[in-house]
Amino acid sequence: MKLVNTLALTALLGFSSLYATSYTVDTSHSTIGFKVRHMMVASVRGAFKDYKGHYDYNTDTKQIKSLEGTVKIASISTNDKKRDDHLLSPDFFDAKKYPDMTLKLISHTGDKALVELSIKGITKKVEFDVDYLSKESKDPWGNVKTGFELTGKISRKAYNITFQKVLETGGVIVGDEVKIYLELEGIKAP
Repeated sequence: MKLVNTLALTALLGFSSLYATSYTVDTSHSTIGFKVRHMMVASVRGAFKDYKGHYDYNTDTKQIKSLEGTVKIASISTNDKKRDDHLLSPDFFDAKKYPDMTLKLISHTGDKALVELSIKGITKKVEFDVDYLSKESKDPWGNVKTGFELTGKISRKAYNITFQKVLETGGVIVGDEVKIYLELEGIKAP
């Protein structure tokens, strides 16, 4: 009988490590943003305002089991309309031809997540750092929530975003490396 109880407990623990709860990204409390060098002296930050996503997460093991999201490129905001319009043009995102950017988790181990990131019809594997894997928390309206943050870097040229101008003083107007951050808060699916 002791062997049967041990096997049952082992099976139960094994199942719980596979278990994950589904969450929908709460866009009013999340951020999809980026930062890139400008004129070799400072960074420009921006964010996307229109996106959707969902993830499966085990709060006991702090394991992200799945993550998928879609961003509408036309929702870009850098707090400068002229710059935003230029970013939507064929010089950068070519938003009319490529209206969406997508992300899909391949694997999550410890503090690293490997994702497929698709921009301008080009899909690349990108490693993100994972931070702040929270436990569940209930908000004042009864919604059960969790959250985590992903940060990573890409080469914009790898996604055929190649616009560039050389400065008279040397250097370039826009850096190649783009830092990406996803600060996600999810609502437990019903």
